[in-house]
Amino acid sequence: MVTHDLSEAISMSDKVIVLSERPGKIKHIYDIELTNKSNPIENRKAKEFSTYYDLIWKDIDFHV
Repeated sequence: MVTHDLSEAISMSDKVIVLSERPGKIKHIYDIELTNKSNPIENRKAKEFSTYYDLIWKDIDFHV
């Protein structure tokens, strides 16, 4: 699955791969390990969710 939505990626995946800017290269691969993994809505409530979100957000080098 390809997405630009971090919450979707974390809540639905076992791995999240962050790519660099063009030319696209793999920057980092995150193994997503959530406690009590069940469905995407409930997965967003897992205690690890916010940690993954913060780590990945910092890794994508998005500047506003």
